[in-house]
Amino acid sequence: MTLKQLEAFYWAATCKNFSVAASRLNISVSSLSKRIGELESAIGAALFNRDNRSAVLTPLGDRLLTHARDVLRSAEHFMRRANDARALSGRCRFGVGELTSLTWMPRLIALIQRSHPNLAVEPHSNLGQVLETQLEDGELDFAIIAGPSTRTAIASHGIGQVQFVWVAAPSLYPDDPPLHAQDVAEQTLITLPNSAGTVRILDEWLAEHHVATGRRMTCENLGAVAGMLKEGLGIGFLPRAWAAALVQRGHLIELAWFPPLRPLAYTYQWRRDDTRPMVQQLRDLATQAVDFDILPCLM
Repeated sequence: MTLKQLEAFYWAATCKNFSVAASRLNISVSSLSKRIGELESAIGAALFNRDNRSAVLTPLGDRLLTHARDVLRSAEHFMRRANDARALSGRCRFGVGELTSLTWMPRLIALIQRSHPNLAVEPHSNLGQVLETQLEDGELDFAIIAGPSTRTAIASHGIGQVQFVWVAAPSLYPDDPPLHAQDVAEQTLITLPNSAGTVRILDEWLAEHHVATGRRMTCENLGAVAGMLKEGLGIGFLPRAWAAALVQRGHLIELAWFPPLRPLAYTYQWRRDDTRPMVQQLRDLATQAVDFDILPCLM
């Protein structure tokens, strides 16, 4: 029995499928299956039931899964103590929300490449709920999401926050801007969809100020939301730095009399059972890189 065989067994059992597990270990599916077969031969019993189209753990495999995790965790701790400063290699797949991808993600990638030139980085951008599912399924090594996660399998570490500002086009209020939270109900509210993290702070704001919204227009792209606000299609809120830049150019006005939204916290998330040094080292780099006040290069 070898650690590579145990790795193959553990990740095959806890990832979405054998293909995802093989990708995480940077090997082919056939190599993964071979390692599992070798482990089964050493044990003298099957760990997966392959009668169906997808492999399912046998009762023995289910009982041994926790022990395999403990052995792998001990091995990771040993390697971390043996060489904490070693450069990382292989491949890292991580996910971020749109705001992170448009602001400080390039800085994070630059830090990773300078610190670990042999580590191939694969960033993915999507909505938070999608990224959490991919993380839990083993398709991502970590994710940076408006958090924290409510899933028991995922650990969260706070790294920063974003302040949003209420804005509207000058043409929407040619005379006096609105003064009260209830004025939101008189206009179309333009926001990201319900699966986005910003909905959390919006719902809290609406409930706190007893506001019932009327028309609502949603779009998955934050840049498109900013464009619709600029065209006077409704009111909404943008990250502070974005809003300041557009206000300075005369494209928007800040609804400064509105009660402020609370800041939206962002977290670095990873699977609790993933104790690889890479996960913790890249968390430290993300903490160094985070800055939501960076303007997108196209703005």
